[in-house]
Amino acid sequence: MAHTHHYNITVRWTGNQGTGTSGYRTYGRQHEITAGPDKPSIAGSSDPAFLGDPTRWNPEELLVASVAACHKLWYLHLCSDAGIIVTDYVDHAEGTMEETAGGVGRFTSVILRPEVKIAPGCDVAKARELHDIAHEKCFIANSVNFPVTLEPRIYHAKASVVQR
Repeated sequence: MAHTHHYNITVRWTGNQGTGTSGYRTYGRQHEITAGPDKPSIAGSSDPAFLGDPTRWNPEELLVASVAACHKLWYLHLCSDAGIIVTDYVDHAEGTMEETAGGVGRFTSVILRPEVKIAPGCDVAKARELHDIAHEKCFIANSVNFPVTLEPRIYHAKASVVQR
């Protein structure tokens, strides 16, 4: 049975510096992203290459973060079900966007590089296999029109050698 899920967010522009969008360089790219009264807002802007605030999240970073977070959540779920005890997980994800001369851009790829520590005695091969299954199930990866590739590293929690 299919289930439909809806996500409501608000993006409020906060970059009016007194003259609105009277000129390309006269307004700020700042905005606040909210999702209901109980969640903290996310301070956003455009990429600094497009006159954005480098201290705020930009949409491109949020897209890469969404892909990485979705994969992580599926992976942890699958590991839990399979008896693989994950003790630490960090992903150094990278997204690539190409911009054409006309200013149109699109993502061409995202690479996920999760580093996963598992408890001693857990099956490294199974832990690696679960990354592929998580990738197949990830809602976000299934929704984008560019390749998402995986370069996971699996460690035993007490080991210092990477198992590839």
